[in-house]
Amino acid sequence: MNHNLATRLSGMLLRRHLGLTPICPTSTTRSVLEFSYPASRPALTGWLKGNSTLPTVNNEQKKDNLEMEKSSKAVVSSYWGINVPQPRKEDGSAWKWNCFRPWEAYTADVSIDIEKHHEAKTFMDKFAYWTVQALKVPTHLLFQRRHMCHAMLLETVAAVPGMVGGMLLHCKSLRRFEHSGGWIKALLEEAENERMHLMTFIEVARPQWYERALVFAVQGVFVNAYFLAYVVSPKLAHRIVGYLEEEAVISYTEFLKDLDNGSFENMPAPAIAIDYWRLPQDSTLRDVIVVIRADEAHHRDLNHYASDIQCQGHELKDAPAPIGYH
Repeated sequence: MNHNLATRLSGMLLRRHLGLTPICPTSTTRSVLEFSYPASRPALTGWLKGNSTLPTVNNEQKKDNLEMEKSSKAVVSSYWGINVPQPRKEDGSAWKWNCFRPWEAYTADVSIDIEKHHEAKTFMDKFAYWTVQALKVPTHLLFQRRHMCHAMLLETVAAVPGMVGGMLLHCKSLRRFEHSGGWIKALLEEAENERMHLMTFIEVARPQWYERALVFAVQGVFVNAYFLAYVVSPKLAHRIVGYLEEEAVISYTEFLKDLDNGSFENMPAPAIAIDYWRLPQDSTLRDVIVVIRADEAHHRDLNHYASDIQCQGHELKDAPAPIGYH
């Protein structure tokens, strides 16, 4: 076998693994084979031994190929050894959400105190508090009682601090060769929980183009600002988030008031919310807002607690982090 023929055969085999279809063979070289992926190895072996005809695939092989094609739609190619599980609900029905899995669902603790407030006494606390008060003025002027639009913007911003803080603590843990006390996971859980709030709201209301543009602008500024704030002073950054979450609790309380007095339609709860918070099937939007407000209250306490630890001269790793929302 000359060098050119060996090269072509190698390229043919590589194309077979990639699922590509080579060109038809010629009568002179017979070095390239036309076949449908996946082709059978016995047929290919027979052709390599000198058969002048194209490999044939019997009915049984066609059936196997069809089954492989069907399964390839749900499972990543076994070439990489990746098998994507297909989770199901407890009742055996199909799980249709790719953004979270059944074992990530939970029941929110709605008994948490929603009236709790951290009194700003130190200069740092007052700076954080009045920074948040200044930031909420333009949002209230813009959205007023349009709660759904306000909530979508709020959640796109609220999901940033946990991710930024978790990333920076992750890098710090790598640099110092030390544990994080569970805070990396706690902050990333917070970010994921806030993101699921947004995934719920977009099932109810689709944002307009100008609202999407506003999210781009606000998030672009806030990500960089919070990153710098966390690098300079993590305790200040956590205190700011604590006060932001206090405002979120207040905003959702106002949302509930308008739902109760009929100013906003109390529609059925989105299916994703029912599965994520394990709500009853007949739940309404009001039930969803109640559990989201409880989540925000937990985030409030988490970030104020993180700031208090560092204000006392300790690092986060010195105190265990509250993991999860169960």
